[in-house]
Amino acid sequence: MENTHTQICRRQMIRSLFSGSILMPAVISQLLATDGLAAELGSNNPLAPRQPHFPAKSKRIIFIYLPGGCSHVDSFDYKPKLIADAKNRVLYQGRRKLGVPLWEFKPRGKCGTYTSDLFPHIGEVMDDICLINSMRNDHNDHFQATLGIHTGSVTFKRPSIGSWVSYGLGTENQNLPSFVVLAPLLPYTGAQAWDADFLPAVHQGTRVVAGSEPVPNLNRRSPSEKIQKAELSLLERFNNRHMQTRGKDTQLEARIKSYETAFGMQREMPEVLDLSKETDATLKLYGMKRGQTTGFGWQCIVARRMVERGVRFIELIDVGASKNWDAHGDMKTHEPLARNIDQPIAGLIRDLKSRGLFEDTLIVWTTEFGRSPTAEGEYGRGHFANAFSSWIAGGGVKGGVVYGKTDDYGMKVAEKECHVHDFHATILHLLGFDHTRLTFRHGGRDFRLTDVHGNVVKEILA
Repeated sequence: MENTHTQICRRQMIRSLFSGSILMPAVISQLLATDGLAAELGSNNPLAPRQPHFPAKSKRIIFIYLPGGCSHVDSFDYKPKLIADAKNRVLYQGRRKLGVPLWEFKPRGKCGTYTSDLFPHIGEVMDDICLINSMRNDHNDHFQATLGIHTGSVTFKRPSIGSWVSYGLGTENQNLPSFVVLAPLLPYTGAQAWDADFLPAVHQGTRVVAGSEPVPNLNRRSPSEKIQKAELSLLERFNNRHMQTRGKDTQLEARIKSYETAFGMQREMPEVLDLSKETDATLKLYGMKRGQTTGFGWQCIVARRMVERGVRFIELIDVGASKNWDAHGDMKTHEPLARNIDQPIAGLIRDLKSRGLFEDTLIVWTTEFGRSPTAEGEYGRGHFANAFSSWIAGGGVKGGVVYGKTDDYGMKVAEKECHVHDFHATILHLLGFDHTRLTFRHGGRDFRLTDVHGNVVKEILA
């Protein structure tokens, strides 16, 4: 971390050099000649593109996360016995009231996978989706379970899966972050959900918020691009000299890289976020109106535009730590939340397919846990980490299949459990990584996303 004196000296130096001084043209000429930002794309660049362990089916990920706990037995895990017994007021184990699913289940697509009317549009693209109905997390509280689905750890803060992917693959576009989070509000863990923790800080997620200023301070402050480039190059020299006297400092390295990325983002990010050239048909596919700059449809179409430009990992979070999928009192609150994301997600799948991007883009849909098959109060459901549903689609995954099974009430996994560690191991495998070899030395030992656990779910691989 820089001390205040150093910061002031740097600001004063830059102001004196770029305030009309007679030395300015010479300084600019020298800096641009010797320290061009393009030179940073070499071996010292922590975000340079890297090859995975073996040829990958997917090049990038769109990770859709629903905070609060979406109910598996009301959406993707069809349980006719639960429906019948709940209607007949049968008590679970003679003590607890069963909750009736509120939405009708039907077979969807050519595959005939049963899904409910909660997600009718996603139901239409089930032939492209691999549904996992045997997920399990390790904690029933939101904070810990959110950490678990993002980092593999429910007890200690660890790097996010997006940070691991950035660390392993780098980025294809040096003008955009390798890991972007499109989130209108913060989830239960706040920014820890996309933090790099002990990985180099340059791999943490960059949050983009829908609205008038999706990325704060994106507009250029310098009089011209040429002057700004020289300013950044000079500042880089100061930072590098400072770092050489203090050893490796990942926070400072991240700051240096952030200046470079910000410089590129000023040119490229406004174009990414400008949807004016999207056709009416494309906007309709996502359920959007022309000129709209908020909503989950906006998040999905921006994710597709980032995929086209080489961003490695894009996370979409629909709501925050309140007014979300945590339906203790009334399961009917799932309905407007589902309506908000259903058409945009189906539209995203169709759009990626039409552009030839679906085959090497992995789409992940998950929540931190499910909801209890037993009722809370009259119409609610509690937290439920023992069994829940997630799905994946795209590069390297079989479409139109269901993996795993819960018991007749959706209470526990009956066949082919997919623990969060297995989920993460499979995602990394599809990106070309052996999850046991993607490691980082910290605190005297090698860490990985899956800790000392995890098995690739080979049965769902195409």
